[in-house]
Amino acid sequence: MLSVIVIWIYMFLTTFPIGYGVVCAVTRGMPYRVKHIDSYLICGLAGAAVYAQAVSLIGPVGLAANLFLCAADLIIIWVCRRTLGDMLREAWCNIRENRLGERGRMFIILFLFLLFAYGASRGIIHYDTSLYHAQSIRWIEEYGVVKGLGNLHCRLAYNSSSFALSALYSMAFMGGQSYHCAAGWLAFLLAKVCMEIGASLRCGRLRTSDFARVMGIYYLVIIYDEMVSPASDYFMVLFAFYIIIRWLELSEDKVEEIFPYAMLCVLGVFLMTVKLSAALILLLVIYPAYQLLRQKRWREIAAYLVLGIMTALPYFIRNVLLSGWLVYPFTQIDLFDVVWKIPKGVADYDAKEIQVWGRGYTDVNRYDISMKEWIGEWFRSLAGSDKLFVIAAVAAVSILLVYGIGMLCRLWKGQGNILLAQITVAGSFIFWLCTSPLMRYGCVYVYLVPAVILGGMYDGLLCVLEQEADQTKKRQMEKSGRTAHRTKIGLETLKWTGIAAVSLLLLYKCVALGGEITASFVNDYWIAQKDYENYETQAYRIEGVDFYYPVEGDQVGYESFPSAPTKVELKFLGENMEAGFAAGK
Repeated sequence: MLSVIVIWIYMFLTTFPIGYGVVCAVTRGMPYRVKHIDSYLICGLAGAAVYAQAVSLIGPVGLAANLFLCAADLIIIWVCRRTLGDMLREAWCNIRENRLGERGRMFIILFLFLLFAYGASRGIIHYDTSLYHAQSIRWIEEYGVVKGLGNLHCRLAYNSSSFALSALYSMAFMGGQSYHCAAGWLAFLLAKVCMEIGASLRCGRLRTSDFARVMGIYYLVIIYDEMVSPASDYFMVLFAFYIIIRWLELSEDKVEEIFPYAMLCVLGVFLMTVKLSAALILLLVIYPAYQLLRQKRWREIAAYLVLGIMTALPYFIRNVLLSGWLVYPFTQIDLFDVVWKIPKGVADYDAKEIQVWGRGYTDVNRYDISMKEWIGEWFRSLAGSDKLFVIAAVAAVSILLVYGIGMLCRLWKGQGNILLAQITVAGSFIFWLCTSPLMRYGCVYVYLVPAVILGGMYDGLLCVLEQEADQTKKRQMEKSGRTAHRTKIGLETLKWTGIAAVSLLLLYKCVALGGEITASFVNDYWIAQKDYENYETQAYRIEGVDFYYPVEGDQVGYESFPSAPTKVELKFLGENMEAGFAAGK
């Protein structure tokens, strides 16, 4: 646990200046002021991941990469020293004078920090982490990117910016174990964002973003004992929750400045590099793009385009180097004829295997069966709570088809951004359901669709009742007074029904989390984080280099390196592994 805390402090100190520097560069000359410190941290975390991917293109992501990162941070701090100093002094004054309950808020954040540091120091190592996550991270730590690495094991070509981020902060270059704390840090940041629901509960008024926060808390409890694992699924879901929650909050606060919306869209581009299946989040781009083009703000358009390209470019270059394909394992885009290219047949088989696995099958021959044939079996295989969420999501999408038409007429009256968020999560859910609906691939959409759509309807109904109550209150007629009284009763009933339901759910999940922590308590991992799990392997040689494969099963872990689930036939592109691999002898 201590190692997690130290690394998290280091992550804070290195990502905050990056995020602050990027925000200052983009907002130069703008009146906009960032409201939340987590905005800098999330922006910096994405920036650090992009940086790590770029470094991997020229060498290992280790000590030198961290030294250059720290040097860049110091430069940013020096350049921004005045504004940064003003911000820190203001924050300190707020804490010292306890403005807006800052001291109590800081104690809650400290409690969450320790709670999630405890969870990230122990728990369950994801199956796929021992299958290929750990090996992918070790390749980045020791070599950066290696041409044709997917020929050793096709899953090593499953490029994700989260692996580069994990490698950057693994501290493997210190000679001890390779730590994997980044997912836990991101979970803590989301917990801090979800904590803000407390203000809504205290004032007795839930908004659409609060329902998204509830589902964020629900998900955090689910992965509490799993976030020790650097699985890309966790990064994708946590980032997606953050983007949608902050987008809804901006819409509810009627923020008109385009900058925060545009930056969330850039973060959406980053989310795509974490897991390509999240690409539909980019539907959110419609709003800032329309506004910027309408107002002819060409400099800002250029700035956001450059940021988006810089965010995505290292990811796509890594794709090509790892597999020979721009987007592996999808072969519809075939632009490169390189010697290290994974054979098309292997890539096509891999793509089909991903989809049938998500539908609950292991036989690739079932790829071509219709959705009508597999959807029933898939649904029956879900856990009870997941079935309820899927039913709720389908119902919410159906309602949106009708509800959304009515909302279109109010598109330019403060509701358009919320509707766009609802369409985005609904479209993402439908895409997930029709392709590869494994729950851990797309649970964020399953949870967010009913929360954002049905929660939005609840919020909208409250707004209508509030407006009606205000209008009737102004009238002095006796009849209107009775109407106002009835409206007020209905309004208060609806408000407190929602508050009670959400409070009970949060209480239940907190009790469940407490029980889970108590039941699984082990007096261990207080100093060092739980290490990767490793499995017995046996060696074989290719061109004088030892490779490994498991004695049983297909998991290998981190220590046996380089390894793959089975023996493979490879040829080196040069004199050593660093030059890359091609398929076959």
